[in-house]
Amino acid sequence: MRRRDLRFGLYADEQGLAWVREVIEEAVGRRGARITGEVLSTDTLPHSGMTIADMYDHLAEQWAVEHPGLSGGARRLVELRVHLDCSLRTWRAVHKTVIAAMCPAGTAPHVCRVPWMAF
Repeated sequence: MRRRDLRFGLYADEQGLAWVREVIEEAVGRRGARITGEVLSTDTLPHSGMTIADMYDHLAEQWAVEHPGLSGGARRLVELRVHLDCSLRTWRAVHKTVIAAMCPAGTAPHVCRVPWMAF
């Protein structure tokens, strides 16, 4: 086993961020992986000069399109990296499970609870 990261750009308030963490914790627990840490970046990306706003600004735009006339409120652009101890196979399964939980199934138009981008 080695350390692997789940990495998500999010446009979330504290409740949305807590929900994403719960989704991740549930997926990790089902696969027998272990969370060993987390980094929440709000200004610049780790090991890069790129700002969070430059990388994920389209998520705020997504919110505006999906919620016309509504304010983003306390939402902000962040990058959440969750460190896991697991195999590559387990990481892939967890990653797939988290994405499926964060994005409603099907091809019909839908609104994301928390606009996100995954790596």
